[in-house]
This record gives sequence, C-alpha cells and structure tokens, in this order.
Amino acid sequence: MRPREPLIRHARRGLAVLSAAALVVPLFPGTGAAAGRGTLPYENPRLSVDRRVADLLGRMTPAEKIGQMTQAERSAVASDPTLIGRWNLGSVLSGGGSTPTPNTPAAWVAMVNQFQQQALSTRLHIPLIYGIDAVHGHGNVAGATIFPHNVGLGSARDPALTEQVYHDTAVEMRATGIPWDFAPCVCVSRDERWGRTYESFSEDPALVIRMETSVDGLQGPDRRDLGRPDRVLATVKHYAGDGDTEYGTSTTDSYKIDQGVTVTNPADFARIDLSPYVAAVRGHRVGSVMPSYSSVDWTEDGVGNPIKMHANGQLINGVLKRAIGFDGFVITDYNAIHQIPDPSNPTSGDLTPYKVRVGVNAGSDMFMEPNTAGQFESLLSAEVGAGRVGMARINDAVRRILRIKFQLGLFEHPYASTANVGQVGSASHRALARQAAAESQVLLKNQGHVLPLRANAHVYVAGRNADNIGNQAGGWTLQWQGVSGSHVIPGTTILDGMRQVAPAARVTYSADGTAPTAGSDVGVVVVGETPYAEGYGDVGGPAWPYGSPEQQEPKSLTLQPGDRAVVDRVCKAVAKCVVLVVSGRPQVLTDQLGEIDGLVASWLPGSEGTGVADVLFGRRPFTGRLSMTWPRTTAQVPINVGDPNYQPLYPYGWGLRTDRGRDRLAAAAGARPTAAVRALLAAGNWRSDGSLRTDARTLGTAERALSGSGRSAALPDAILSLVRDAAQAQVVAGHAKAGWAATLADADHAQASGATSRAFTLLRRVAAG
Repeated sequence: MRPREPLIRHARRGLAVLSAAALVVPLFPGTGAAAGRGTLPYENPRLSVDRRVADLLGRMTPAEKIGQMTQAERSAVASDPTLIGRWNLGSVLSGGGSTPTPNTPAAWVAMVNQFQQQALSTRLHIPLIYGIDAVHGHGNVAGATIFPHNVGLGSARDPALTEQVYHDTAVEMRATGIPWDFAPCVCVSRDERWGRTYESFSEDPALVIRMETSVDGLQGPDRRDLGRPDRVLATVKHYAGDGDTEYGTSTTDSYKIDQGVTVTNPADFARIDLSPYVAAVRGHRVGSVMPSYSSVDWTEDGVGNPIKMHANGQLINGVLKRAIGFDGFVITDYNAIHQIPDPSNPTSGDLTPYKVRVGVNAGSDMFMEPNTAGQFESLLSAEVGAGRVGMARINDAVRRILRIKFQLGLFEHPYASTANVGQVGSASHRALARQAAAESQVLLKNQGHVLPLRANAHVYVAGRNADNIGNQAGGWTLQWQGVSGSHVIPGTTILDGMRQVAPAARVTYSADGTAPTAGSDVGVVVVGETPYAEGYGDVGGPAWPYGSPEQQEPKSLTLQPGDRAVVDRVCKAVAKCVVLVVSGRPQVLTDQLGEIDGLVASWLPGSEGTGVADVLFGRRPFTGRLSMTWPRTTAQVPINVGDPNYQPLYPYGWGLRTDRGRDRLAAAAGARPTAAVRALLAAGNWRSDGSLRTDARTLGTAERALSGSGRSAALPDAILSLVRDAAQAQVVAGHAKAGWAATLADADHAQASGATSRAFTLLRRVAAG
C-alpha cells in the first residue's frame, strides 16, 4: 500500500488534536456499555457472530452496504469528519507519512476516536475499522519501536522471535487505537533489483512460510483472539507474485520491476508465489488479504496477455476464496483498481464504472480509495442498479467485513483509550528490537577471527551509516520512503551502540574516513543504502522527488562511489578491517573483498543499533544466516536457491557463527539429553575450539543424534548448525568440492521445508571435504 502525496501535504490538512476531555466520547445504542442491552440481535454479544452478521446484514440498505466496502484516507476526511457518516464508510486508513498533528500516541487515539464517533452516528451505528502499514513496528508513529525489516527477521531464522516482534507491534498499534495492520508481507522476493526486497522474509517460499508466525503475533494463534486488547487484524500481502515480477515489465511511474508482470506457469506459481498464502489461510487463519498491483501472464497461452491481479477473478474468487478456503475479507491496495485497464480508455488512471465492476466482481471486498471514496460509492451504486454487479456479491463482501468487525470486538469496544500509550516505544519492546537486530546480523567473512572485537580495543569507525538512525531503519519509517538522518527517531545508531556496549573501547569516528588512523587496532566501516520504499527503490527506477539528496541517489546493487572510497581508505590504512553493509538487499562488493577481514550483512536493523554492537563485541554471538543469496556479480541477478549454475559469492543460508558448537548443542539438549545426544557430546567428537570433528565416525554419531532427537524442536536445528559450521569451515579453508554453494543452499531450503534428514545429508557432503 502506498501514498500518493508527500508528508507536507498531509501535514497541511492535519487534524487538530482533540483535548483530553474529548477522549471521553458518548456511547451510541448498540455500542460499548450499551451492547447487549438493546433489543436488536446484532447488538447482543451473547449471540454467535454469524447470527449477529446475518441480522445486521438484513437491516442494511444498499448504500450502507456499499459504504462498508469503502475505505478512505484520513487526509480526505480530517478537515470534515462528517463525511465518514455521510458516506457510511467502513474504514479509514493512514498511508505512509499520513499522521495527526502532533504525531503523538495520544493524538492518534484522539483522531481515531473522533472518526469512530462519526461512524457510530449513523443509523445502524456500525463501527469503522482503522488500518495502517506497520511493517516493521508501528513506523508511522513518532516514538514507536522500529524493528528490523523482514529480510533481517528471515536471516534470524527464529519464528518465535518473529512472532514476538509482531506481537509487540500489535500492542503499540492498539495503544494508539488502531486494530488493523496491512502486514505481514509474505511475498517471495526473487530479484534483488526490486525496491521492496527488504519487505520479504526470503527468496525461499519455505522460509517465508516459517516466518508466518508473524500472523500469529498480530492476531493471536486463533481468530477468536482478535478481540483481545493486544491483538490486531493481520493482512497478508501482496497476493500473489509481486516478488516474482520480471525486470522491465512495470508500466507505473517509470518503475522497473515493482507493479510489473509475473511471467510464469501454474506449477511454478503455486510452488513459489501462492504457497505462502495457502499456509497463511489454512495454518494461521489470517483475517484479511491484499492483492498485488502486479499482473500474472501465464506462459501456457502465450506471453503478452497479462491480467492485473485486482481484476483476476480466477485467482481471487476461484483460488483464494474457494480452493484455499479464505473466509476473511480482501482489501485492495492503494488506488489499485484505478490501474485496471478500461477498454474504452486503456491509458487512463481515473476511476471508471468498468474498473469498479471488474474489481468488485473479481472478488475484492473492501476498496482502498484514499481520495475517491465518494466517487467509488456512486459508481458502484450505479453498477448495482444496472445489474452489472449482483447483490449476492455485495452481500458476500459485507458479510466478510462485518464478521471480522464482530470478531475484533469493535461493536462492544469501538473507542480507544489513552491508558496504554506508554507501551509505544517501551523499554521491553526496545529490548526485543535489540535482540532482533542482533539475531539478524549475518557474518559473511571472518578472516583471522577479527570478530568479535575486544572490549578494550581501539576502534576506528567510519562510513555514512555508522551514525545515521534513519538509514538503518529504512523505508516505511515516519514517512512512506523513510527519512535519512541521525536523530529522526528515538533509538541508538550503530556508533551509539558501540560506545554503550563497549565503554572501555577507544572509539574514533570519522564519517568519510579521513581522520588519522594511527594507533587503531581495527577499522569498522558502516556503509550501504539510504531509505527507500516501493517503486522508488527499484534499481534503475525514478528518484523520490521529496527525499533528501542522499535518498535521491541512483539505486544500485553495488556500493555508492563514496562508500567504496571509505572502504578503500580505511581498509588500506588499518591492519584489520570490518565492513558492515546496512541495506535492504545484498550489495555486490566482490572486488573489494580481498581488503576486508570481516564482512557483515546488517540489513536494516531498526532503531536499536545496540543490537548490532552486541554481536560486534561478543555480547551476543553471530547466529544469522542469509535469507537472500548474495551475488558474486550484478550480471548474476536474479539468482536464487535452486537455480542451475548457482555460483554466488555467498549462498542462501550462509552465516558464520561465533559461539562454541558444543555449548550450543548442550544448551539445546537441556538437562536430560537422549542417549544419542549424550554420545555426540562426548569429548572425543570435539576440537579444542568447541567445533565438531568431521571424521566419518563423528558425523555418523551426529546423524544418529539427529534421528534420535525425539520431539525436541531445538535439537535438530542445533545439530544441523554444527554440521553447517563444519561445511562452511571447509569452504573458508578452500577444501570444499565444486558445487558446494548449491549444496549448502539446497540444504538450507531442505531444513526450512522440514526435511532435516536431507539437510543433514547435503551438509555432510560438504563437511566431509
């Protein structure tokens, strides 16, 4: 979902903050304390949701039903909130950077409550549902905790951590009065040139599916949890194929790959693009789904006739709702049906009757019409009156929307309170963000064990991303495209974190690396990308016209010239050199690798740079593994696990560790290890540094321990990690056989898919040399 206006325009239309007294809002019949005391069945919370929906639906006029299907942007109603009631709006949203003034948690509560009061003033008092893009924390809200973007969470390989990250996000959302998140993105990113790569957990659908604990973090493990005050409605997006579009196929705003065409066949589409949605619906009962701006072009009938996803009734009605069994509601993306080609005027971006009826009949239930809500309602009403959209389709859409509203408890508790605003950016949430940042760091190279750094080392820190919290947070932070700068959000930069985590270290900082380096033990150069989001983040795409000069630099899969210069300058001057790449996707730096001793993929770690410092100084070990293949050259892109002739610089799943393997296994085994695990823990199987020996007998013992790990969830991962360590050590030593990269990547895919025995076999093949 994306806004069409820069933040300044939203600010000019900003809503004046309500006084504290205005937060005490009157109750309307059928809401709040009055719920259950009315005479109408839909007002009675003791009745089943289905019965309440049926009763309410039967009382609604066509205009009221169409209103429920309509969502406007806050900027369109802020100056005249009575439009909400006049249009019978079912929902209001905030686009990226669309906030109340001032941007405080209490002001968000006041704004949402004022909008809700207008919705409840209508004849049937149906509450609205407010939605927002909280894609890595509640990023639109000043002071919120900003977590690593999904690409980093995928590299952490910790489903429980991901669930907790999204749960803390839900808590902060509810504290500001918002019960609906347009997240998580479960796209499978297959081309690093895509500007939304960082919103994807992985290039591997198997890993994306493992990270769908994010849905549980938002909604709870059961749809019945939606009514709890710490849960929100989740939206999996963008259905389906948006990460798999071909470069150069976009026709939107000079984009290159975003909103392009997925050229595929049904089998590959089901395996790569569709499978995460099957898991989200059947395994996690997600409540809403957002279609993609992109199109699908089936190769079976010849390439050249793509169908926009928002017009694709086969995939929305037929596959999502009927075949997969999705019983929530479908919300369109921002102005998305405007992109459906109208045969009478194929190049027009205006809303037309054709676009409205095609979008509704294809299966979308609620329509995100930021500034054209009234026009949409008028057009849909005319289409219904003319018989081109049937009432059965309208009733199905409204039934789905009302069902979720009842499950969220909005009819009983429509208003938010300021009682929990202290949860926004709380210490516990920031501690979790720090942990997530640490776990997401991937150690790609560690020559001479340069990492972790000594706590009292003399460290020369350089690079533009060392002290820039906006760059390390990335897009969808305060504004749609993000904001570059050192103090734009609360938190710690990576430089701040290094000084906090290692107070005994001597830290010299020079952004451009020109300060004297004499006496430095090690150089740490923090480089990478500046913030961007969809479209404007495409490699070769347009520059964001409202961004800072740094944000307007051409997007690339290689480091910017200034970053390359700093790496060269510091790594040639200091005996030991570590480079951290803060970015939303891999950056090709193969030609500089020889001068780099330690290389870290830091991704976009969020607001807590202390988490990055924790692993640099050994307060936490490096444990992350690449969720995306790291290319050797830009000519290899797109490159993904399973490709033929797979020879990247670092394969999918690569990640060196800095903890002791035997200690890791002992911790996973617990106080009562099985006999097979006790045999593996025997001293003779381990080297002095705590790593596993790779002789045939020891690896056989490890395989028996894997098969005898019982019901433990942690043990198989721990055992596989030991063999992966051994395999990567063979690669680093130059002893691995040809084809090792593909074998390691295939092993990680097998592990993500639950095929632990196959993963072991593949890892053993490389580890044995």
